Amino acid sequence: MGDPRRQRKKYETPRYPWSIDRLDRELKLLGIFGLRNKRELWSHYYTLSKYRTLARNLLAEPLEERSKLEKQLLSKLFSLKIVPENATLDTILDLSVEHILERRIQTLVYKNGMAKTPLQARQLITHGHVSVRGRKVTSPSYILKADEEEYLKYTSASVFAKDKSLIWGETSTFPTSTIVKETIKQGDEAK
Repeated sequence: MGDPRRQRKKYETPRYPWSIDRLDRELKLLGIFGLRNKRELWSHYYTLSKYRTLARNLLAEPLEERSKLEKQLLSKLFSLKIVPENATLDTILDLSVEHILERRIQTLVYKNGMAKTPLQARQLITHGHVSVRGRKVTSPSYILKADEEEYLKYTSASVFAKDKSLIWGETSTFPTSTIVKETIKQGDEAK
């Protein structure tokens, strides 16, 4: 089983590290989805390869034996909203890493308009401004389930929950400066 205190790699490095096509493709994905480094991308490639390997192995099984496991795999991927409800094993084999990256909480915060850029979405998540079902999530690589998507919002303690203009820059003052202005105004009135 192994020592629980020992960390293990959750990714595999590419076989050919200097393939220019792969490097360009990875760099483009890093920019689009706001990933921190290529290890994050490789871990999602590894997850995708595990799902595809399961699908290939199930296709090799006889029909009677694979039906239960096929339903389990398809229901799991459907609950993550990676495949549609009427998907087959061939649909799993056609998946690309973009399908998994689209389900990251970082991407969904950006697409829901809670952040201007994917990198700002990452910052909001790591600083603890985003919650799912009232629970603070601080991992940008968290894969959001389909039923959790409607509960994605700012935490109640976040300043962004109270004033969304802080993100979109509609006001030029930061909340602390308005507090300072109010205290100065109260001090002037007291004199």
